[in-house]
Amino acid sequence: MARCVHYVGFRDDRYWNAFRIFGGPRVIHRRWDFYATRDVGPDDIVVFAEGDDTQPIAARNATDLDERWLARAAPGTGTETLG
Repeated sequence: MARCVHYVGFRDDRYWNAFRIFGGPRVIHRRWDFYATRDVGPDDIVVFAEGDDTQPIAARNATDLDERWLARAAPGTGTETLG
């Protein structure tokens, strides 16, 4: 299984700084929640906007952004699919 890059909690220009260092993320987690902890594999890289993996897990889950969804929704790329 391939190693993935996960970004957690980025909402400002720090995203671009992380992008320059680590490359584009496979998944952007809006917060460190149950779904984020479940999605991270043993060899994955997790880049936090603030804190680290020892911070408390968010009480509410947030929708994550997955690059596979973005590619399918990009108009004119020939990759549009439904479902």
